[in-house]
Amino acid sequence: MQDNNHPLRVFVSTSTHPWFNLAVEDTIFRTMSSAQNVLFLWRNDNTVVIGRGQNAWRECNTRKMEQDGVVLARRQSGGGAVFHDLGNTNFTFMAGKPGYDKSVSTQIVLNALKTLGIEATASGRNDLTMDTPEGARKISGSAYKETKDRGFHHGTLLINANLSRLGDYLKPDPKKLQAKGITSVRARVANISDYVPEITHQALSDAIKSAFFNHYGNTAEIEYIAPEAKPDVEGFNAIYEKQCSWEWNFGKSPQFMHTFDERFEWGGIELHLDVKNGEIADCQLFTDSLTPGPLEILASQLIGQTYHSETLYQFVTNQAEVDPSHQAMYQDIALWLRYALA
Repeated sequence: MQDNNHPLRVFVSTSTHPWFNLAVEDTIFRTMSSAQNVLFLWRNDNTVVIGRGQNAWRECNTRKMEQDGVVLARRQSGGGAVFHDLGNTNFTFMAGKPGYDKSVSTQIVLNALKTLGIEATASGRNDLTMDTPEGARKISGSAYKETKDRGFHHGTLLINANLSRLGDYLKPDPKKLQAKGITSVRARVANISDYVPEITHQALSDAIKSAFFNHYGNTAEIEYIAPEAKPDVEGFNAIYEKQCSWEWNFGKSPQFMHTFDERFEWGGIELHLDVKNGEIADCQLFTDSLTPGPLEILASQLIGQTYHSETLYQFVTNQAEVDPSHQAMYQDIALWLRYALA
């Protein structure tokens, strides 16, 4: 039976950049009618997506990501960190309340998989698993967000993702971070294509669209979107600008302390940085240098600076020009911070 009281909208992104796709998702969610049911299908390439409450530096090897051109993106929902490449198919279901029910969207995905010959099961609160000869393996993870009048459920399906890259980026450098926030829990994962070789992103997307239409007994014209064909929704540009910003992706990390030390020819140094909203809120410095004065001044000057390797490198390098009598010491510290914070 058709449900004309709850019209459907289906968006398909042809972009593979996470900042665009997450901005689209957020904008649609904020502006949609609570009477609508929305499906959004998308993919990200070379991306680590972290949960709203996570610490980017604790979750990720940010140095390795920067070297390999992997983008960090913070999403609006909670949950853990995930690596995305073009072997992932991402889905988002949105609905107004009281109709919003994440078990409904989960079942739509399970129904879609079943039409492709894939028997999967909901496991726990967030995952879908499929039985394999090696045992149950996770093929999908999800996260959720709710407001007073609407909710969304989004997740990723592993088709043929490069799982070996998970360990490259979802493992932080062994820094001494005393961090607050949510830490990701790793699970044993598998690609669907290992067991159903003919599966493709397009086939899976089509199956999800069909299952979505079948559940609601209605259809909708597919709305294809890209940076050059932005979604017909209000307020997108402002949300996209926020999603692209360092302040959102890194600066929203929960408060934490980074403690690290190094020894140079002129002495040893131990640095304790309290970081809040991506800025150094407090700095404690200890040293056995015979000239501690400039270091103590530098510690006070670091307060208020952005916790970012290149920013601090440039800042300390500039101090070397201000105080040329200690230039070598400042240059040593600048290079050390550039490496230690990357």
